[in-house]
Amino acid sequence: MKDKIAFRIIAAASILIFAAVLILNRKILPAPDGIPSFIYYLPCLNAIINGTCSILLILSLTAIKMKNIPLHKKINLTAFFLSSIFLVSYVTVHYYMPDTKFGDIDHNGILAPEELSNVSSIRPVYLFILLSHILLATIVLPLVLLSFYFGLKDERAKHRKIVRFSYPIWLYVTITGVIVYLMISPYYPF
Repeated sequence: MKDKIAFRIIAAASILIFAAVLILNRKILPAPDGIPSFIYYLPCLNAIINGTCSILLILSLTAIKMKNIPLHKKINLTAFFLSSIFLVSYVTVHYYMPDTKFGDIDHNGILAPEELSNVSSIRPVYLFILLSHILLATIVLPLVLLSFYFGLKDERAKHRKIVRFSYPIWLYVTITGVIVYLMISPYYPF
């Protein structure tokens, strides 16, 4: 019975967060009047958090392979906490800032021919990384929550079964989050 309640909470939280991100990305809410100055620092902070989570996930795998369960738990809880901060920051950025398009740099409206060629040749790579990142980010949240649920309950067999999927997806999402930031940051209008 407790598992059913936990599954429902995980499903509800995942759907709620997905809906919030979708609403913000579709700009359904009215745009705010201004952008607070701290907002411009958040995309970089998000990339730092993602990079830190990538390192923590690798350290977590190392800890569990060394059978150091207490360290494994501490590292994962830290990664989860940082990912939660990331999510709040990500939602905040997307509420305040307009979307940045890959290749829209020139603030004067002019791109040099060699820049235009570089952008158009890299754009498919960027779009593949971005789209796979977005798709897997939507999938990973309930998997991570289930992994934590079983891990914290010390149901190791169930935890391992879910982690087989959640770990590589979570790691991919954190790494590609940094890559997407590095690829799109030259095009930010600030």
